[in-house]
Amino acid sequence: MIVMPLMLCPWWSLVKLGTALVCEPSSTLTTILYHAELLPRNLNLDRLVRREFLHRENHFFHFLTTVLRCVW
Repeated sequence: MIVMPLMLCPWWSLVKLGTALVCEPSSTLTTILYHAELLPRNLNLDRLVRREFLHRENHFFHFLTTVLRCVW
């Protein structure tokens, strides 16, 4: 019984990020690049950053930003 919610947690974060990319692609991409430190710290860009991706349970977002930091 405990195993199923643990297995669904990463998938839920992927679905949340995917729907955000479809609904608001510019602010979602800005948020990903901003937290991957690929965009400069700027007040104009800070307005586009979505704060709801910063939760600890959003595993895919944190994985994606970490990979982008390592690659670039």
